[in-house]
Parts: sequence; structure tokens; C-alpha cells
Amino acid sequence: MTLPVLPAGKLPTCAPEQRWLVEQMWSTEAVGIIGGEPKCGKSLLALDLAVSVASATPCLDHFPIHQAGRVLLFAAEDPLHVVRDRVEGLTAARELDLQRLPLYVITAPSLRLDHGDHRDRLCQTVAKIKPVLLVLDPFVRLHAIDENAAGEVAPVLAFLRQLQRKHHLAVALVHHARKDAGRARPGQALRGSSEFHAWGDSNIYLRRRDPLLRLSVEHRAARAPDDLSLELCADPLVLRVTATATAAGAPPPADLSPAQRIERALAIATTPLGVRELRAACRIRSETLCATLDALATAGRVFKSAAGYTLAG
Repeated sequence: MTLPVLPAGKLPTCAPEQRWLVEQMWSTEAVGIIGGEPKCGKSLLALDLAVSVASATPCLDHFPIHQAGRVLLFAAEDPLHVVRDRVEGLTAARELDLQRLPLYVITAPSLRLDHGDHRDRLCQTVAKIKPVLLVLDPFVRLHAIDENAAGEVAPVLAFLRQLQRKHHLAVALVHHARKDAGRARPGQALRGSSEFHAWGDSNIYLRRRDPLLRLSVEHRAARAPDDLSLELCADPLVLRVTATATAAGAPPPADLSPAQRIERALAIATTPLGVRELRAACRIRSETLCATLDALATAGRVFKSAAGYTLAG
């Protein structure tokens, strides 16, 4: 059987409409990484994503769900009672009934993606549950391969890609970043082979920026949203987009001058803001932003530090 071909003149004139599982955050049927440094909330973010898709409620109370459905989760590092406690917290915060939530948790003591028998059992479970999203947390507990060896990593990731294509589901794989990669770009900071970064259709990264967390998203075939700041809240344990980031998501009044937009954004900020954060909050061009910041600083109305900009006085 030959491969399908088309004359160049009959190729589509525009890209197909972008389809989202979670708007701006995760594409429909995408495979990808939820990555970050140790102890920065990756597992909690993965659970939030799982509960959101299962319940059709916005992820992080910020990103709308476009395709709700069953979710299948394997949490390799957490005891089952801890998983339940965290899911109960997330559902309680959204006023949801846990008993009616279509979130299914694999209770097997181990799952090895480098073992043929375990792969077969996972395939059979996916075929039975029919999830729209599979969450595996974390990758390091799912194998005994060398994560630095592309030749060993690639077949495991290829299996997950095949699973995605066969069953038309999204796959979110939680993976660690290197501890010493604070200055590296998020995707390049992932531990092990570069295959991880190359594999993802949609990737999410968390970085600690005390006292907050920085959330970055990237897509293979769509524009990524601006970075957001998150805070870890207790009782219940949830991640929340900060007030500054929420304000950045809504356009400022059109009749405000660039200087007024900047001062407005800084007035509601709880931490200093960098140029990129201000550009997202103020919705003005970089050249205009930088020129206005210089003028405001000269006039003594804003203060610039290593952490970013704040209102003076």
C-alpha cells in the first residue's frame, strides 16, 4: 500500500482549527510533560488537571475545559489515602461530589512502562475505562531504564504515543527537572534525554520563584499563553493563580494611558513585576512599555530592583 500524497496546489490553505482539551493549556489528544524541579507542586498540578477534565471545571480556576470526560491516573509515589485526601480537597474547593467524579485511579503497586506485560495491562485498562486523559506521575518510578540514553527513552515514549493514537486520548507525564537548571529554558531543564522535550505536543513547567511558583506552557502547534504566577494554598491544598496573574488575563480599560496601565498593574501586584509580566498585564508594546517605565522611574513614580518593578513610596 502506498503512502497518501497530494499535489502541492491542493494542500490546505489554512491550518485546521485548534482543538483544546484545556484551553491554552493542553491540546486535545496531546502527549506531553508536566515538568519542574523537585517539591514545586508538579503532582498537585497533575491532580488539578485530572480533576478539572473529569469535572469540566477550569484548571487552576483559570483555564476552561473544552473536552470533559473520564480520566485515568497512576500516582506512583503517593499512598492511595494521600491521593484521596488531595482529590477530596480539590473537589471540596469546587463544591463537587467526589463519589460522582469520573476519575479512576490505578491501584496496582507498580507500573513499568519498560515491561511488555505491564504495557499490555495498561492498554487493556485504557480500552476498558476509555479516558480522555491519562496521567502518569512520575516517570522516574515507571521504569528501570537510563533516562539519559535516548535509545532507551525513545521506545518508552513511543509506546505512550502509540497508546494515544490508538485510543484517542491525551497523555500527561510528570517528569523532574534538573536541580541545577534554574537559568535554563524550561524545556531544556528537564532531566535526562532531550527526547522528553521533543516528544511533547503540550508541555507545562513549574518553577519556584519564592514565595510563588511560575507556570509556563508550550505547544507544538499553537501559541503559548503568557507565564502565570501561582501560589500554594492550604486547607484545602490547592494551587491558585495569583491576583496579579488574574488581572493580567483581563484587558485594562482602553482609555488608560501606558503610564496609567503600568501604575494600575503595579498597584494590585503582591510582588515586583518584570517587563514580561507588565507587558502581559498592560497589553502594550515592548518599546512603549520600556520607554514609559524609564520615564516613570526618572520621575520617581516606580522603583526598579533586581526582582522587578514596584510603585515608589
